[in-house]
Amino acid sequence: MKLNLGCHLSVSGGYENMGKTALSVGANTFQFFTRNPRGGSFKPPTDEDIENLVRLMEENDFAPIIAHAPYTFNPCAADEGIRDYTKDTMTKDVCLLDKIPLAYYNFHPGCHVSQGVDVGIEKTTDTLNTILANSQRTIVLIETMAGKGTEIGKTFEEIAKIIEGVDKKERVGVCLDTCHVHDGGYDISNDPDAIFKHFDNVIGIDKLKAIHLNDTKNVLNAHKDRHEKIGQGYLTLDGIIKIITHPVVRNLPICLETPNDLDGYANEIRLLKEAVANL
Repeated sequence: MKLNLGCHLSVSGGYENMGKTALSVGANTFQFFTRNPRGGSFKPPTDEDIENLVRLMEENDFAPIIAHAPYTFNPCAADEGIRDYTKDTMTKDVCLLDKIPLAYYNFHPGCHVSQGVDVGIEKTTDTLNTILANSQRTIVLIETMAGKGTEIGKTFEEIAKIIEGVDKKERVGVCLDTCHVHDGGYDISNDPDAIFKHFDNVIGIDKLKAIHLNDTKNVLNAHKDRHEKIGQGYLTLDGIIKIITHPVVRNLPICLETPNDLDGYANEIRLLKEAVANL
């Protein structure tokens, strides 16, 4: 059974270099921040660098890669200036990614602060409609959240409401984070079949486009979002294997966001491949 496994990489060495680094750790996909995750600094890649990455991906049968929006974005902020900055910068990111045929753009749906969940959902939907207003092809992924603070997107129902108001629904999908959904109350490691059936009933399984694969330091429904290395947290290695071998996950890009360096990622990718091979 083939798994599309990858990890989070630094963009500092360039796009082609990220592809080569992914191959060096046994990966055929990867994730990266489009710009500084804690700020707005940005050095755009050259067209040559992007073309070299696309060629490398084609030659090595890569699954779609995932570009992650910075944490500083808040698509449902009460401050109109913050929302406008988020819309403008996300639009620029999506335009850039349109040069890569196999790329998703993942973002956190935001924190409503004191506005309430329904207002937060409306504003995140409005942000999506703004950035998807052109003819670009890149699919934008809403990430499932753990529900800490005033995060929206902590339930499948909230994500479904965001998507419901989007005009170009064909260009919106979901990235399911295993730590986040566990911390949000979904017992995915013990009964992935039930969780994916619920996802299908509420959102539609066709919207599930990618997986963030993380163990968790927290008990079920903790609403804390603290990632752990594979097999060292509450999801357990057996639970994680049940998730990644589930029929709805097998062909999706699966990216590790565990607290690791590059060698640690290589070890986890090897561990997962060996565990699946022995089934």
